[in-house]
Amino acid sequence: MGGANLEVFKFGLYLFVPVFALLHFGDPQWYHDNVLPYKDHLFGPADQTHRRLPTDQEAVRSELARIKAEKLARRMEREEETQAEASSAQTSRGWSRSWW
Repeated sequence: MGGANLEVFKFGLYLFVPVFALLHFGDPQWYHDNVLPYKDHLFGPADQTHRRLPTDQEAVRSELARIKAEKLARRMEREEETQAEASSAQTSRGWSRSWW
């Protein structure tokens, strides 16, 4: 089918690709330049990720109530925005479009 030259080429490729990947991505300078900034972007600073968790049941309930109140406030803001957009779209149609 392919002959010995094809087998030698495939063997060289199979050997070269992992070695090249190891040398390229294993370089500490490449890790410092490309991975660490992205990691900071994803996870944020350490002082914001380590928070004190509530230990007693009352603290858990109060935290849950606070989270629910924040979610409700965000939902109400979104609904107000969509209603404002819908009313502005309704008024911008003109009298001829209101019949359709």
